[in-house]
Amino acid sequence: MASYALRDVSLVIPDGQFIGLIGHTGSGKSTLVQHLNGLLAPTEGSVYFNGEDIHEKGYDKKKLRSKVGLVFQYPEHQLFETDVFSDVCFGPRNLGLTQKETQLRAFEALRQVGFPEEYFYQSPFDLSGGQKRRAAIAGVLAMRPEVLILDEPTAGLDPKGRDEILERIAALKRDTGITVVLVSHSMEDIAEYVDRIIVMNRGSVLFDDVPSVVFTHVKELEEVGLAAPQVSYIMQALHESGMPVRTGATTLEEAEREILRALGR
Repeated sequence: MASYALRDVSLVIPDGQFIGLIGHTGSGKSTLVQHLNGLLAPTEGSVYFNGEDIHEKGYDKKKLRSKVGLVFQYPEHQLFETDVFSDVCFGPRNLGLTQKETQLRAFEALRQVGFPEEYFYQSPFDLSGGQKRRAAIAGVLAMRPEVLILDEPTAGLDPKGRDEILERIAALKRDTGITVVLVSHSMEDIAEYVDRIIVMNRGSVLFDDVPSVVFTHVKELEEVGLAAPQVSYIMQALHESGMPVRTGATTLEEAEREILRALGR
């Protein structure tokens, strides 16, 4: 019997959307995002970018990968130059840009991710985990992609490091309007940032909706090894205790407003 990494996945990703792609280990998240810039090809079905089939004969995959940037889960897989600044220059230089334009893009990308200037000419392999991730993200941003895909960008970081990376990504999205696909196994990490959540399970899409709807499915999420944000559990408990609150709040601010509304304040 054949086994599938992905099955019956049909998605449309509009320009400018901030998407959280969630699922437990082995659910198909990484496999799915590697289809989006042509690193993997589907055995059945098609992948389109701006209306064009990316696996059509003659399609320019190099151009596609400058438009759909993928930051891998392990930044070591992307960092290879002798210093960080040279590493970030690699992508734009390969686009055929002048040295001046290449360096300007690298500087801007490093600034966007909050990378400290004193480490620009340090070996990327001497950096902390959080700094390596910033450098890897900057390397993709320097290509000025239309879509930024981040595969588990907070994996292995402490809470402060996670918050800093997520805040930077959210600020980048606000400032540039870029389309972002953020892959994670943690609902808590992305609850307050994304417009839409796609939940993967066994290679298929289990839920695809706004966070306030997805997080009402607490039991179903737990059954596939995921947990809703703590706020969702609190709102569910209040509702079950008789307080007339709606259970779709995903952040502390939303929960506060909803509780005050239910209390008539």
